[in-house]
Formats: sequence, C-alpha cells, structure tokens
Amino acid sequence: MNRNQKIAIGCGAAGCLGLIVVAVAAAGLYFFYERRPSSSNRNSNISINSNRASNTNSSTPADDTPSSSMSDDDKHKLFQAAGATQDSELVVKVLKKIGFASGVGSEYEEFVRDHFTWAVKNVEFISSVSTPEKARAYVEAHLDD
Repeated sequence: MNRNQKIAIGCGAAGCLGLIVVAVAAAGLYFFYERRPSSSNRNSNISINSNRASNTNSSTPADDTPSSSMSDDDKHKLFQAAGATQDSELVVKVLKKIGFASGVGSEYEEFVRDHFTWAVKNVEFISSVSTPEKARAYVEAHLDD
C-alpha cells in the first residue's frame, strides 16, 4: 500500500466520522426542537403527562425508570446505536432508558455536547453499529440491561 492509498483511507475514515457527527447533531437538534412546547395548550399536556409519570414512577417496574446504574459510556453507546437505526420510536425508548424522556433540558443538552467528545474517542464502536441493522441489534441486546 503506497502513501497515497494510506492518505485516501485516512480521509475516507475522517469523512465518515464527520458524517456520523453531523447525523448525531442533526438527531439531537431534531429531538430538541420537536419536543419543545410551542403553545400553552401543549404545556398543559406536558404537565399532565409529567404528573402521570411521577405518579406511576413509584409503582412501575424497573424497566420503565431511567437506569441510573448505566455508565456514561453505555448511555452514549445506546444513544449512538439508536440514532443509527433511523427509528424514531426506538430513539424515544432509548432516551427514556438513559433518563432523557422529554429530550429537552440542560442535562440533555450537556449529554449531547459530551456525546461529540465521546464519538471522537469511540470511532471503532461507531463503525460497529454503522448500519441500521447492526445498530438495531445492539440496541435490542442492550436496551433491557
């Protein structure tokens, strides 16, 4: 393999990583703006849902509550894989699992910012869930952990 081939492979990998980062950012922005209340009527609906959720949290099974025992790395892996599935329902399940059911708020925004740093350090994992099929398999295997 000559020098030019090595450069081409490196540029291809960097471009792929860049596309993944852009996709994650777009997914984060989509969920941030899609979940943001736009009217007072919608705000009251969110309050009702929030109250219902707080009433059920005391008596729900463990898999309905966010997993505080998950490591940050596991949360990022699940978040990344869910985004790669391109399945919005599955992404919502994952957000609930990792503690961001509403997909808004300063903690969620911080998580998304941290995810970019995580993604740069975990290119190998991102490559392992690079297709919707591989990503779905990962999420299904780890969603109930």
